[in-house]
This record gives sequence, C-alpha cells and structure tokens, in this order.
Amino acid sequence: MALTSTRESGSIRRRSLLAGGAVLGASGALLGAVGCSRVPSGDALARLRAQGTVRLGIAGEVPYGYVDEEGAFTGEAPELAKVIFKRLGVDRVQPVATDFGSLIPGLNAQQFDVVSAGMYINPDRCEQVLFSDPEYQMLDSFIVRKGNPMGLRSYEDVVSKKARFATGTGYAEIGYAVAAGYPEKDIVILQDQVAGLNAVESGRVDVFAGTALTAREVVKKSGKAEATEAFAAVVDGKERIDGGGFAFRLTDRSLRDAFNVEIHKMKKSGELLRILRRFGFSEAEMTTLTAEELCR
Repeated sequence: MALTSTRESGSIRRRSLLAGGAVLGASGALLGAVGCSRVPSGDALARLRAQGTVRLGIAGEVPYGYVDEEGAFTGEAPELAKVIFKRLGVDRVQPVATDFGSLIPGLNAQQFDVVSAGMYINPDRCEQVLFSDPEYQMLDSFIVRKGNPMGLRSYEDVVSKKARFATGTGYAEIGYAVAAGYPEKDIVILQDQVAGLNAVESGRVDVFAGTALTAREVVKKSGKAEATEAFAAVVDGKERIDGGGFAFRLTDRSLRDAFNVEIHKMKKSGELLRILRRFGFSEAEMTTLTAEELCR
C-alpha cells in the first residue's frame, strides 16, 4: 500500500468507503466489547478466538483492500487475513472501512483489531503500532501522459523539469518528492490513484506518483495515460524499497508474533504469492525484508 515519511499526516492512496465503515465500525465495536468481557484484555488472540471475529481496518484501495463489483470486501490483505486468522482459530473476518489517515488512530482506539491495508512499514509508524513482517515489497511509479512527453522517470526529473506534481493524501511519495527538492507547498494532494489518473488525463498535473502496482493497474484502461517503469526513490543518498504489512496495537505482541509464524510458512511454501498474484503482484514483489529492518 505507499505511506508517508512524515508523521501520519493523512493516508495512503485510498478509495473512500466511509459510509460502509460507519456501519461496520459500530457493529465491530459491539463485538469487541463482548469479546473483551470473556477473556483477559491482554491476550488479544484468546479474545479474538472467543468472539470468533477479527475486525480488519481497511481503506478502500485496489488491490490492497476494497469492495469489488459484487459488493464484497476483497483485496490482497483481506484475503490473506482470512487464511491466516482461520489458521489461528478465528473463523470470521469483518472488514471495517475508513480513510487511510484514520487507520492507526482507529486501531489504537480499538475500533478494529488489526490494520489490513498493505500499509508501508516506516520508523514513524513503528513508534505507534507493531508490524508483521511485510507480505510484499514495492517500488514507485509515475502516472504520466501517453509517451511520457516530459521524460519523467524519477523524483529528481520532476524537480529539474519543474513538473506539476501530484500524489495521494499521506503517501510516502510526498516525502520522497520533498527529499529530492520539490517544494512541499507546491505538491497537489489528491484522494487516490483514480483521482491522480483523472488529473493527469485532464492536464491539471503532469505526473501522479504512487506504487508501481497501483500505477500499472489504474492505467490499464486509459487511452491517455501510462505508467512509467518502476524505480526506487532515493532518500539521503540511498535507494528506498518499501514493504507493506499488517499493523497491530503495541500491546498485542503475541498476536503479531503468531501472525508472523503463519505468514512465514506461506512465504516458504509459495502460498503467499499464489494468493497475491490474483491481485496483480508478481514474484518481483515478494520479499525477505523484515519489519525490524524497515522500522530502522
């Protein structure tokens, strides 16, 4: 999922599902209250097993977690969560939709039990939540006009060519552009990658930055825009490769550890790639990075 290098100033690229989230959030709060009364509050996995439901915070972004054309919640993170939590003894997965900037606050306010949104793991976030080891790694890409007339292939190109630059609310790409020398006040902030595509197609901006996966997926049906080749942002002279994982409350370490055991089994067997491949992920996005490495 791309996420901000400044302290949670918003979200990542996300489609809004606020109406559905309000309904699900209310019912989820009731389930959480019941669960907490059955088992000690410090044992998160036991509580989830007792209530039989895990509430997943998602933010409505394809392919990470979203509502499909049939009205069902899906995406790489919810589908992965269904498999892992079933193996942990929790039968039901209940997505709770909100905007990306509300995910970590909502998690810590117990509006849901886990954040399942392909969230990038970075040091700022690691001070607020515990992350699983990432299920994927990701490079960046630009949405540009067909033929890439300005030749934009890096954040440095955007700066040197004075391109009109846009990205999503709270995206990590904000920080990457600023690190390359782009004035933060001049960045156009849009809701998500679909809004970014529309802005590029209409000529309101020259480039929209997002993850390589979301960029290549959103331009598939566009006759006016294309995605650039994937590239690594350079920050402080080092190439940045991001990884996305599940987020847990700081008090839920044993739950996070149990989750990690299962995800590592799936990486080793190849099951993880089989699940993620249907959402556009490739072997190139599989990773051996750890949360500990990304939190530094």
